[in-house]
Amino acid sequence: MIIDFHTHIFPPWVPEERDHLAKQDPCFGALYSNHAARIATGDDLIRSMDEDGIDVSVALNIGWSSQELCARTNDYLLDVASHHPKRVVAFCAVQPSEPESAVREIERCARGGAKGIGELRPDAQGYTLADETIAPVIEAAMALKLVILPHISEPMGHMYPGKGVVRPEQAYEFAMRYPAAHLVCAHWGGGLPFYALMPEVRRALANVYFDTAASHYLYSREVFPTVGKLVGTEKMLLGSDFPLIRQSRAVAEVEQAQLSEDEKAAVVGGNAARLLGIGGTE
Repeated sequence: MIIDFHTHIFPPWVPEERDHLAKQDPCFGALYSNHAARIATGDDLIRSMDEDGIDVSVALNIGWSSQELCARTNDYLLDVASHHPKRVVAFCAVQPSEPESAVREIERCARGGAKGIGELRPDAQGYTLADETIAPVIEAAMALKLVILPHISEPMGHMYPGKGVVRPEQAYEFAMRYPAAHLVCAHWGGGLPFYALMPEVRRALANVYFDTAASHYLYSREVFPTVGKLVGTEKMLLGSDFPLIRQSRAVAEVEQAQLSEDEKAAVVGGNAARLLGIGGTE
């Protein structure tokens, strides 16, 4: 089974309102104000999956600044997942800076079949992963056994649209505060696994996973065996960041990595199936 843990889709009205939304919303503007940035719908995702041999995709939302935009786009993700229940898993957006309405939205989305919340964008949404104000949101997600997926970026290296300033230390602090949370750090956690050479960091990452989204834009292929040695290949999840990157290219990155065949199978699907509780796994 091949599971792409990091894709993005939007309802058809979003590209139609692109310019207005780019001015209205900081996260959307950073990512999509440039019309060269592709925006995909659910139909686009299913077509890509069929072409590239992907069995299941996790469809993520983005870090909208308002709960209203979160809810409107969540409705679409939940609808796509309901029409493709064996192929699409919805992760929904919330605005944690409005904790009461965010908790209600998390509960609503969980009833609708969502398996997680994300992609959280703390810097664009006006909070940090260490803020006390977001505790009710995280506790609600944990109580509902939802996966929590924030965008994490590298503290150095080249700039790119949407890189942001959510650094590995925020993810580390979050993992320390919520050790029981199922945390998936996007984009290799901004390099957080490399700090697992420190024993206290390795202990804190016991329940933390890392997706490989946009990997070839960020790291050489040695990242796969290196992270595997530091935190274990069982913590690695295939992610493409579709439609930014073709899904087959993300799979090829894993297939060409210096990993065993069993490790490759775990990264491209086995680990995600276990985390999401699909495909007969627990």
